[in-house]
Amino acid sequence: MSDEPAFLTSLLDTLGEEVNTVLNNSDIPVVEKDGTFNAKDIPSSSSDTWIKLPEVVAVVCDLKGSTHLGTGKHDKSTARIYKSSVEGAVRIFHEFEANFIDIQGDGGFGLFWGDKAYERALCAGVTIKTFSEDLVARLEKRWPDAPETGYKVGIHAARTLVKKIGTRRNVSEQEAVWAGRPVNYAAKCAQAAERHEMIVTQQVWEKFKNNDYIAFSCDCNEGPTANLWTDTTVDRLPQDDQAAVVLKSGWCEKCGPEFCDAIRAGETQRDIPTHVRGAIQKMRMQEALAAKRERDAQRRTALRSLR
Repeated sequence: MSDEPAFLTSLLDTLGEEVNTVLNNSDIPVVEKDGTFNAKDIPSSSSDTWIKLPEVVAVVCDLKGSTHLGTGKHDKSTARIYKSSVEGAVRIFHEFEANFIDIQGDGGFGLFWGDKAYERALCAGVTIKTFSEDLVARLEKRWPDAPETGYKVGIHAARTLVKKIGTRRNVSEQEAVWAGRPVNYAAKCAQAAERHEMIVTQQVWEKFKNNDYIAFSCDCNEGPTANLWTDTTVDRLPQDDQAAVVLKSGWCEKCGPEFCDAIRAGETQRDIPTHVRGAIQKMRMQEALAAKRERDAQRRTALRSLR
């Protein structure tokens, strides 16, 4: 009988040693970058360096009911649905200049940082919603008995760390890992949404609430209203971060192109009646944001008193 240790024992012992080496290394370099950072420069597994980005906006899209599409006798139609939906979403992320794009099963995410990151992310999210409605209309026309589907979208923004992790010296087995809240929170928002809906966290709404092209509806029908976004709660998030808002409308067929261009260009002001503008302040989200600012201020005061 061989004196060599069993394969599994040897593997686990080696992994344990590697974990100890990493955990005992207090000198892992973290390099902060600004909005000009290029995703092509994310360090590989052979490097110990992590990149810190102070503000990344994550847009996650998740295809509802994809597990019910099935294969078997429906494999060809399922393949076509996946191809058209996922490639459409990726194309949208690309066109709105996402700094990083990742495909995950029936959906994926786009990450935005740098110049007008919030605006590009918002436009990408609403465009995916609008594309989703058109996609489903085409699917239902072709396959009336197909399971209910459509994209659900979530957005969150925060700082993050990133590097590629995987098999050293084998690039094909390495993937960028985004440590932090942006992707995680955005994914939970997407999970909480219904199809053709987009949920954004309070962190993101804080950036959007003063943009008239985003906060208020267009001038069609009875003119601009403050009913475009409604309050919601994302139970999957920590209690302090559960307050959010949901958008159920896509781009207006008439005004959408103009609004999209204005948002991307950084425009923020429209002629909004005073009573309409005041309605935004009555949203629960505004109270949640004020309460969170108060809690944050109290925490900072408490920390200062401990120093």
